[in-house]
Amino acid sequence: MKTGGEGLVAGFPAPDELWNKTFATQNRWRDKFNQVPFEDVGGTKSVRYYQEIAVNNTMAAIAEDKQRILLTMATGTGKTFIVFQIAWKLFQTRWNLKRDGSRRPRILFLADRNILADQAFNAFSVFPEDALVRINPKEISKKGGVPTNGSIFFTIFQTFMSGGSTGSGQAPSAGSPHRPVEGCFGEYPPNYFDFIIIDECHRGGANNEGNWRGIMEYFSPAVQLGLTATPKREDNADTYKYFGEPVYIYSLKEGINDGFLTLFKVKRIKTTLDDYIYIVKQIRFSKNLHLPVPSIKRELRGVLV
Repeated sequence: MKTGGEGLVAGFPAPDELWNKTFATQNRWRDKFNQVPFEDVGGTKSVRYYQEIAVNNTMAAIAEDKQRILLTMATGTGKTFIVFQIAWKLFQTRWNLKRDGSRRPRILFLADRNILADQAFNAFSVFPEDALVRINPKEISKKGGVPTNGSIFFTIFQTFMSGGSTGSGQAPSAGSPHRPVEGCFGEYPPNYFDFIIIDECHRGGANNEGNWRGIMEYFSPAVQLGLTATPKREDNADTYKYFGEPVYIYSLKEGINDGFLTLFKVKRIKTTLDDYIYIVKQIRFSKNLHLPVPSIKRELRGVLV
C-alpha cells in the first residue's frame, strides 16, 4: 500500500486486511479521532470531499505529534468549517498536550480581524455554550484579567497585544529572542493552550518581521495550525518556513473545476480621480491681513492625497 506497486492478488482483501495494510503502524489517537463522526450541525451541513481530506490529514499530523501544521486552501472553500470539525474531534476525544485524555483541550482561534473571529465564534455554536469564550479588551478590562473559564477561545492579535508588559515570561519575537512579554497574552502560561488555529497566517503572524510573531513563539508548546489561501511564493516564504509544507492543498483552480467556486474574470478600470491640478495663489492669515505670494502651480498626477 505504501509503495503504490501493482500486482495480481488471489482475492479481494477483507476490510480488516485492507485496514492493516493501510495503517500498519498502530496509533491510539488516530483511532480515537476516526471514531468521532463529522458533525453535520443538526443535518444542515455536510462535509465536502476535500474538506474531509483536509481534516483527516490534519488529525493524522496531530496523532503523529507534529507541532506545526499548515493548510493551504483557496478562499471560499470553507476553512472555518474545516477547523470546526478538527476542534470537534479534539474536544470529543479529550485530546490535550499531555495526551492522557484527562481533560478537554484548550483551543485558541487567532485572527487579525474581528469579523473573522466573530464568524468563527458563530460557526462553533454547536459546542456547549460554556465552552466558548470571546476574548475582547472590554471584558479583560472589566474582569481585570484574561478569561480562563472555557475550552475554545476566540480573539484577534491586536487584543492580545494590548495591555502593558506583564513580566510573566519571555516572548522571543524575531530579532529579539529575549524580549519581555508585552501584551495581555502574557497573562496566560506559555503552555496554557493545547491547540492554536491561526487564520490567514500569512498576514503577519508567521512572518519573521511580523509584530505578532512573538505571540506564536510565546505559545510554542501548543500545536499550531496555520490557515492560508496564498500559495507559496517569495513574499510569504517565512510562513512556509515556520509551519513547513502543507498537509493538504486545495487550489482555486481545483475549486472552480469541481464547481464549488465560481469562475471569475479580472476587469481593470482606469479613472481620473487621482489626476488633478493643485494651485496655490495666496495665503490668508486673518480677516484683515492678506499676504499675496507668487502664484505656484503644482501638478500631481497618479497620487491620492
